[in-house]
Amino acid sequence: MRRSTMSAIALFLKNALFTVVVPGVVAVYLPLTMAAEGLVDQWTPGRTVALVLLIAGAALYLWCLWEFAAYGRGTPAPFDAPRQLVARGPYRWVRNPMYLGVELVIVGWSALFPSLSLALYALLVALAFHGFVVLYEEPTLRRKFGAGYRKYCEQVGRWLPARKQGTGIGDQNG
Repeated sequence: MRRSTMSAIALFLKNALFTVVVPGVVAVYLPLTMAAEGLVDQWTPGRTVALVLLIAGAALYLWCLWEFAAYGRGTPAPFDAPRQLVARGPYRWVRNPMYLGVELVIVGWSALFPSLSLALYALLVALAFHGFVVLYEEPTLRRKFGAGYRKYCEQVGRWLPARKQGTGIGDQNG
């Protein structure tokens, strides 16, 4: 087998393992464990919203994962982060779409299994994500990518889309 094929397979396996272990536990296993009350048999508009949130969150996470692997040549794991600054795909509009995808999944579970514990859990995870981003991830990325990352931060919002027109960020990357 060619070396490039082997490294692509290894990268896929690392990303799959990380996804199962970290977002899988945070966004699927723990919320479903907390949803002990079970699902109500009646279909409601809230359940439709919940399914949209679950699907949108999972799709956003997977798109980000693809960009990390295909372009950045890395994983979401801090010890195996992308080798290049990923400013394409959903990263053109917001700096942390992967966290937003995971949070959407948790909020989707909270809407599907209405419970105070799940709503509080969603809030706690959002606060933990924010703390991790501000205290660890952003300083690390500033050190690793320098002026390119600082410019990216000036032009793309952390949590909400705030991309300034004509920035060129991500445009060269697709």
